[in-house]
Amino acid sequence: MSTFRESFLTQVSRRPGAAALVWHGEVTTYGELYELADKARARLEWLDLDPGEPVGLLAKKSPDAVALVLGTLLSGRRFLLPSPALANSALTSLFAQAKCGRVVVPEGVDEFVPDANADTTAVDASDVDGVHFMLTTSGSTGLPKIVPLPQVAVDRFVEWAGKEFDIRPGRTVLNYAPLNFDLCLLDVWTTLAHGGTVVLVDADYAANGRYLLDLVVKHEVNVIQAVPMFFGLLLDVAREEALTSVDRVMFTGDAIPDRTLTELPKLFPNATLHNIYGCTETNDSFLHTLEAGEQPPVSIGKPLPGVHTLVLAEDGTVLNGPGTGELYVSTPFQAKGYLDRARHTDKFVPHPTGADARAWFRSGDLVRRETDGRVFLIGRSDFQVKVRGVAINTAEVEHVLQEHPAVLEAAVVAVPDPIAGRKLVAAVQRAPDSKLNSLSLRQHCARRLPQAAIPSTLHIVDTPLPKTSTGKVDRNAVESLKK
Repeated sequence: MSTFRESFLTQVSRRPGAAALVWHGEVTTYGELYELADKARARLEWLDLDPGEPVGLLAKKSPDAVALVLGTLLSGRRFLLPSPALANSALTSLFAQAKCGRVVVPEGVDEFVPDANADTTAVDASDVDGVHFMLTTSGSTGLPKIVPLPQVAVDRFVEWAGKEFDIRPGRTVLNYAPLNFDLCLLDVWTTLAHGGTVVLVDADYAANGRYLLDLVVKHEVNVIQAVPMFFGLLLDVAREEALTSVDRVMFTGDAIPDRTLTELPKLFPNATLHNIYGCTETNDSFLHTLEAGEQPPVSIGKPLPGVHTLVLAEDGTVLNGPGTGELYVSTPFQAKGYLDRARHTDKFVPHPTGADARAWFRSGDLVRRETDGRVFLIGRSDFQVKVRGVAINTAEVEHVLQEHPAVLEAAVVAVPDPIAGRKLVAAVQRAPDSKLNSLSLRQHCARRLPQAAIPSTLHIVDTPLPKTSTGKVDRNAVESLKK
């Protein structure tokens, strides 16, 4: 198995004039990208860092940002790549935890100035031998966790993804996710390792459906992997247009609304549709290829080759066949643990019954496994709440809200209430020109949910819901939305 570094340099050597990146219509060839990366590598050497000392990379997506990551990989140095959208205090704390000697930005970008009031305590770190990429979780429940990915795990993933999704010279891949997001392991790094062309979506226009549609059409994109929001934005503007150049579509990162799923075959008539399930900590774990005419709910499929899974029932027993419980996974692509050892004791765990010596990741996802082995997501263990004594899964409430034809996306959170103990607050984005109101939405919920599961407060907005740095709905911001 070749390393990512070797594969990328092979493409540079064999195809220096081929397009590696497209950014605002401008092409960066493999030869030009290598030159930019080599300059970035030289900059790092001038920093006079100790051997093995990691660096922080703070880079908003661009060709220079991609080159900065490549230059760091060429230097063999470990790096932390957090979201530049995080608060300065959070970034300061994360760089301190990772013991980054310096924070490096692309040339021409203002240097990072640490927050003097932030917590700069270093952590009791996990084993990071053989690690280059250090990504972070979304931080939806506090300070993001740092995830060190062993380079061998990245290399295995790049090899698998290139073959699975036919990424090779002459193929064009759209990169929608922010550069710090784990989806870029496929969109960007797998593509560059296999000689394809990456069309970079500018984060400033990531919510502009017309911009996204124009990119796909103009550059005849073949492969798209994105969160469900992306496809909703495309559908809003595409109308009857069909994107015939696209032959692979992968949706991942969050539950896809039924309406969006139903309309995808018309938007991508020549494409094979895939549902991918994975976490930053494990990378992709499940893959489901949709059949023609398949109706929702959509399965996350079956485990990838080399991936081991188990479902743990509520009583602590491991299910050997069909049933419902929490999903545990062990993949060839996963991290050994979070950088901060204190944060992974309940996530990176041994087999719950001691049946093997594998390292397992406790996903927190509740699933239903069918007799044929297919797995369906049904909620989150941390989304389970009680309202007036009734057990409710907020993910299920979100799903019901998204079933309304005028709802583009929805988020539900449970907040403290002096009478009920907890109450549900929901926010939904309605479709353009929709007349959706709270009354009609409550009536919709009442036909599908018990009384206790109908949100007490409904915020209906006409703009996309707030997102985390990884493109998922930021449920922490739901309560602050106004009607």
